[in-house]
Amino acid sequence: MSLWYIAGALIALLALRALWRRLLLSRAKHPSLAGHARLARRLVRLIRFYEYDETRFFDADDAPAEVAAARRTGFMQLAQLYSQRFAKGTALEREVARSVSDLQFTMRYRVPFQFGRMVRQYLPGSTFLDSSAGVTVADVDGNRLFDVSGSYGVNLFGYDFYKECIERGAEKVRALGPVLGAYHPLIADNVRRLRETSGLDEVSFHMSGTEAVMQAVRLARYHTRRRYLVRFCGAYHGWWGDVQPGVGNPLPPEATYTLKDMDPAALRVLRTRRDIACVLVNPVQAMHPNASAPADSGLIDSGRSAHFDRAAYAAWLQELRAVCSERGIVLIFDEVFVGFRLARGGAQEYFGVRADLVTYGKSLGGGLPVGVVCGRRDLMKRYDDERPADVCLARGTFNAHPYVMGAMDEFLTRLESAPIRALYRDLDAVWERRAAELNARLKTAQLPVQVANLSSIWTFNYLTASRYNWMFQYYLRAQGLSLSWVGTARLIFSLNYGDADFTAVADRVVAAAEAMRRDGWWWQNPTLTNKAIRRRVLRELLQAWWTTSSIGSTSSPRSKYSGARQ
Repeated sequence: MSLWYIAGALIALLALRALWRRLLLSRAKHPSLAGHARLARRLVRLIRFYEYDETRFFDADDAPAEVAAARRTGFMQLAQLYSQRFAKGTALEREVARSVSDLQFTMRYRVPFQFGRMVRQYLPGSTFLDSSAGVTVADVDGNRLFDVSGSYGVNLFGYDFYKECIERGAEKVRALGPVLGAYHPLIADNVRRLRETSGLDEVSFHMSGTEAVMQAVRLARYHTRRRYLVRFCGAYHGWWGDVQPGVGNPLPPEATYTLKDMDPAALRVLRTRRDIACVLVNPVQAMHPNASAPADSGLIDSGRSAHFDRAAYAAWLQELRAVCSERGIVLIFDEVFVGFRLARGGAQEYFGVRADLVTYGKSLGGGLPVGVVCGRRDLMKRYDDERPADVCLARGTFNAHPYVMGAMDEFLTRLESAPIRALYRDLDAVWERRAAELNARLKTAQLPVQVANLSSIWTFNYLTASRYNWMFQYYLRAQGLSLSWVGTARLIFSLNYGDADFTAVADRVVAAAEAMRRDGWWWQNPTLTNKAIRRRVLRELLQAWWTTSSIGSTSSPRSKYSGARQ
């Protein structure tokens, strides 16, 4: 009988231990929906479409009639300017969008969906560019715009730099051409310099940053014989399933833990579990830990908050490094976005922390698509000497394409040159000064907007509660700035911006903000708080769900608050 008691006690202890580990895991998840992927996916399915009519579009915050009238006047004047200045690009976009699903998506998600129809009708954003030079681009209508899109992070040193990398790189490999499978001899120099830059032993080439991250995670799982990867709340690591839980992924990842960034609870999970293969870090999250990459489509209020504390984030990475080393967990830096932007040695150099595997992409290809994994020799090995059938397969037709290797060789050669080294000198000081100067101008003009930055990666924060901050992107474009489709959420400057170039951009930002205020979009009401706005939108969402659900009346009249589509 005593054996039964002992067995029962052991089972109870194991159950308690499992329950305790589960509790630690739950406490390490961020309390927001971004930290609970399965719940977020369920809630997304409950959200029903509704839109504002032409009246509600201008007074969604219950602004007085004179303010709504000023907004309408400003909106129509802006629409007239767009129709004249971007006529050819608008026509081309509308023609092509019918057949390009990517364009359909970006057109639909530039602003909160309630306002989308009016914006798409009157303020179409042309995506078509004709040329680039210096820090500017020219669209198909001949407008010369200052580029602050940064080509999603590719553009580090200016488009002229990359044109030359591509042209000279192509000359280096022209005799071989697009022969795939075999290597061009240039790969030897590229590998040598990548090893020096990363401080790691071996290199693997891939077709994109997403694919490089996939391979890094696969290698970590292969060598640790563990299943789970840890990512941090809000971080983006590409669009493949295991690293994109929640909204945007049709299926829930089966082997992913999403934990709170910069939080001791996450470290406790890493210390207490034996099933974690790797930890993924995207250093750009230092700007907004535990929040998803910002986009103007989510600007329903002024809740966006970004701030960068280099010392605090470096200390967090050092703690993470120590725990991963202690527990045999592979630490992966995903530098596809920030690689070579913060320092010549990337985020590892910038924060003073060495990873086990590092992924690069974007700018490393010298303007052409590429993905790269650099890692410790023991982790990069794809086979077991003692078990010949036990392999970690990863191949790709486009891997190490000769033209990519040529452009990369030119990029890495120039990265060592004196002019490029000069751009890195006092890099943070230069961009901190510029951010401070612009913020001082905005504050002096009493405009309710400020910038936050991680070196040359910027975002706008809004200081007073508003439903209309997303309109700012259209005033910026009218002033001659070229933004990406996420609007004011991410401005990415190339490092070849001189002080005169930046002053020209700052002048345009201030002018756009003054026009926003003049046209009434930043009207202030003491009762209009971010919390009140979110409550209003929640009521609208519930009403839209009710009127379109099977238990609600599908013939209910359109709400004066939501303009819910029946």
